[in-house]
Amino acid sequence: MVRSEGARQIGDAAGAAPEGAARPAPRHVAIIMDGNGRWAAGRGLPRFEGHRRGVEAVRRAVRSAITLGIHYLTIYSFSSENWRRPPSEISELMGLLKLFVRSDLADLHANNVRVRVIGDRADLSGDIAGLLDEAEARTRANTGLTLVVAFNYGGRQEILRAVRRIAAAVAEGRVRPEDIDLPTITEALDTAGIPDPDLVIRTSGEQRLSNFLTWQTAYAEYVIEPGFWPDFDHAAFLAALDEYHRRDRRFGGLSAGAG
Repeated sequence: MVRSEGARQIGDAAGAAPEGAARPAPRHVAIIMDGNGRWAAGRGLPRFEGHRRGVEAVRRAVRSAITLGIHYLTIYSFSSENWRRPPSEISELMGLLKLFVRSDLADLHANNVRVRVIGDRADLSGDIAGLLDEAEARTRANTGLTLVVAFNYGGRQEILRAVRRIAAAVAEGRVRPEDIDLPTITEALDTAGIPDPDLVIRTSGEQRLSNFLTWQTAYAEYVIEPGFWPDFDHAAFLAALDEYHRRDRRFGGLSAGAG
């Protein structure tokens, strides 16, 4: 995602700062990358070209996140429901994943990016599971941006897995039911150790969660980007952060300026 001339490209990603850019960036930004197929259809191109251009947009987003000082960037790369797509499209998407790991992992590692993968790996093919394991293992000690890749992921399915883990702990006598609290559930999720998203960006103008980080986004701010994902660039990222900074995040309390 960050090419070999990563340091130079990261610098090139920075454009004119939006109003209020001196304010701290959100710690965790999550992105629902939507509209690859529609982007391609609108240009008379095959859907695969939309997905390929979508990978380029991921590269830009990673560079932007590093430039902007974001600590965690989560991308919704393949949902649990995406298996319903035609086999030919799934094959193309798996091919893009393999290409990404083989061509971009070294540059991510060189730029101190840590890769975390969330989602169900139980029934993945050996080659795909191996690639995900490799990406995590190679970058585990890195201390810069954490790139969280949601692959074969669904928010409800994640909560179900967490409930089963907790139920097993109760059955084994390691946890008492009366001791189960919010942190217990949070630590049983795939995202254990990752702070909840401050901002969720969704492209293509759609206004739904699509089973993405169902538990973790309870207090996230949402910014809907009307453009399709392949067109998402640094300027769009800056605009989303600018909108985020206009929000009054009260977490159920009163705003700082309330009388």
